[in-house]
Amino acid sequence: MAASLPDTDHDTPLARAVAEDARKRIALTGRVFPKPAQTRVLTVANQKGGVGKTTTTVNIAAALAQAGLTVLVIDIDPQGNASTALGIEHHAEVTSIYDVLVEGTAMHEVVQECPDVPGLWCAPATIDLAGAEIELVSLVARETRLDKAIAAYLEHTATEGGVVPDYVLIDCPPSLGLLTVNAFVAAQEVFIPIQCEYYALEGLSQLLKNIELIRSHLNPDLHVSTILLTMYDGRTRLSAQVADEVRAHFPDQVLRNTVPRSVRVSEAPSHGQTVMTYDPNSSGALSYLAAASELADRGAASDPSAPAQN
Repeated sequence: MAASLPDTDHDTPLARAVAEDARKRIALTGRVFPKPAQTRVLTVANQKGGVGKTTTTVNIAAALAQAGLTVLVIDIDPQGNASTALGIEHHAEVTSIYDVLVEGTAMHEVVQECPDVPGLWCAPATIDLAGAEIELVSLVARETRLDKAIAAYLEHTATEGGVVPDYVLIDCPPSLGLLTVNAFVAAQEVFIPIQCEYYALEGLSQLLKNIELIRSHLNPDLHVSTILLTMYDGRTRLSAQVADEVRAHFPDQVLRNTVPRSVRVSEAPSHGQTVMTYDPNSSGALSYLAAASELADRGAASDPSAPAQN
């Protein structure tokens, strides 16, 4: 009788990935995330482009909303990619966050509800934002205009009997102009997506210097609360090395869950959707859902207004 070959199918990378996805699906499906003690305002920022910043913003927002929370995404990137991914109209004639920052329009007049995800709202960006950097220079209190607009929106929503957002996520352009400065002044927390590649830590050090400048001069409550490792490839030594180094420097801020490279995540915006509705069973969607769950649990476990040590 011929000797049987050892069964190694259960120890392949694909098998491990499938098992991990199944575990996440069982743990998270139908779970209602805990509400924070007060509205958490997070600026999603990274001065390095192509790290999954907008993708992270919209998918974390959609995951939180699908789990029973109310979320507002503020798109202050002139490219308007977050607005596109959420299926929000943002052509030139639409009243947008530009009108809020430059013209003083009330935030509640520009906010639109996401058509695919109940509880998810968006203040869209239009191409007019491309000139906002120049127009803001001459305006009074130019660095605090977004902060005041968000505060007025939260107050208006509460006064009018609306649902006050549990989370406000601000998607920034990949630069430190006045738009990004407004986002840093408006938030208590910075959420940094980091791509698991060689140059990731270089961009991070510069970003932290700029955050420290904002803390010193404009917003002493600002702190880095959350770091998410994106485009993680467990098959490569480089991804593991970058992940280990980031975790060593920021043990309290880095989420345990990582987001893998995913074709589904990349495809979703072309359909005007997040991956959470485009393919909710994909590895990318499950990873963002797990990261959002961890973010919500951390927020409910402590007072989100208390600055953390960087």
